[in-house]
Amino acid sequence: MKRCSITGCPGEYTHQRINYMVQMGGKTVIIENVPADVCQFCGDTLLDITTVEAIDKMLENPGQPVHTAPVYEMPEKSIAA
Repeated sequence: MKRCSITGCPGEYTHQRINYMVQMGGKTVIIENVPADVCQFCGDTLLDITTVEAIDKMLENPGQPVHTAPVYEMPEKSIAA
C-alpha cells in the first residue's frame, strides 16, 4: 500500500470504488463505481489519469442516467455561525 500524500497523515491508500460528484452543465451529477485510491485515515482520494480521462470522455456524451435522486439544501438558520 502507498502512504498518504497529506503531510502528517499516518494513513495509507487502499483501492476502492467510489461515487464521484462533478458539475455538468450547471448541474451536479454523480458517477458511481469510479476506481480510486482512498486514505483510510483522512479520506484523501486520488484518481489516476486514465480514470480522469475516462470521466471527461463520458461527460462529453453521458447518455441517460441510471438513477435520479432528490437534492436538498441546508436551511440557512440551521447552520451555526
